[in-house]
Amino acid sequence: MQISFQITNRTLIAKIEGELDHHTSIEIREKIDREINRNQIKNLIFDFENLNFMDSSGIGVIIGRYKYIQKLNGKVSIANLNLHVQRIITVSGLHKIVPIFDNVQDALKEM
Repeated sequence: MQISFQITNRTLIAKIEGELDHHTSIEIREKIDREINRNQIKNLIFDFENLNFMDSSGIGVIIGRYKYIQKLNGKVSIANLNLHVQRIITVSGLHKIVPIFDNVQDALKEM
């Protein structure tokens, strides 16, 4: 698992590579929260272009950050889903509260 960050106009883009599961979810959550607090972030985009696997722990990370960003009057979105991750997000119903975009640029336009 690797995570990298980019900031554009108080929007944090969290690019997660590898797996987002019960082994990595705590570390990812802590790193994202630290970046949000350190940089006065308002919006968050999860970039899953290189995410190979996600389980229910990943859903928990997304929902937790969604609630956190909502308190800041911000928005959360997801970009670059592969078929496996898209299936998990659809089955969980997460797509009903967190918008999904084909790419980061489209997600940024909506922020």
